[in-house]
Amino acid sequence: MTIAIGDLQGCHGRLRALLKHADPGADRNLWFAGDLINRGPHSLKALKHVVTLGERATVVLGNHDLHLLATATGARKPHRSDTLDEILSAPDRDALLQWLRTRPLAHANHGHLMVHAGVFPEWSCEQTLALAGEVEAVLRGPHWADFLHVMYGNTPDRWSDALSGDDRLRCIVNALTRMRFVDADGRMDFTIKEGADAAPDSLMPWFDAPDRLTSDVTVIFGHWSTLGLVMRPNLIALDTGCVWGGALTAVRLQDREVFQVKCPKHKDPAAH
Repeated sequence: MTIAIGDLQGCHGRLRALLKHADPGADRNLWFAGDLINRGPHSLKALKHVVTLGERATVVLGNHDLHLLATATGARKPHRSDTLDEILSAPDRDALLQWLRTRPLAHANHGHLMVHAGVFPEWSCEQTLALAGEVEAVLRGPHWADFLHVMYGNTPDRWSDALSGDDRLRCIVNALTRMRFVDADGRMDFTIKEGADAAPDSLMPWFDAPDRLTSDVTVIFGHWSTLGLVMRPNLIALDTGCVWGGALTAVRLQDREVFQVKCPKHKDPAAH
């Protein structure tokens, strides 16, 4: 059995409650859709809990996980809403960061593809894994901190196989960890963070793009709390805004049973 879990964002108590409900036998494979940490009250405990799950846990990196790595290396300044200090000052900080930077950005198995945010419409499942692997190789390599200094930025916002170097890697990261909307040409828009109905007619959720090449698998993702739980034959959106006072959600992939625990509000969405 495999259970996919939405964005934790440091809500460790809610993770424990959810696992008691969804994983009573402690024998399931657990897939985490990224953003294990940040903004919630117990980022260190949440991260350590997932680490101790060992091979049971499959984690894809989210934008907040990458933000932790960037902050730890000085590539990014801390944000006023960050809750990362406990991790950054932990005695085993280096081991935790090492574990985090060796996680994948995409994972596929048994007809399911998990990413944190989205995939370009022209990417197949196989290409998504291959392109994620390009970034993973850099993050796991000796110059990983150098890459974090050039990782941020909104361009290029459209995929081309001809992209190379830092531009290519940045575009891959933005798609997999930040994407919500695209236009008819497949160009990413980073300005709108509201729900799927909030965009103008010129934009659409990435998963509604015509002829999306990942429509032959079930794509699992988080990141988009204002979208909420969405379940279609080939799509599962899991971020239900735990840190914003929503719920922490899990879905058992074999039969699509949904498990949820309600969450106290730790952050105000208006201040997001």
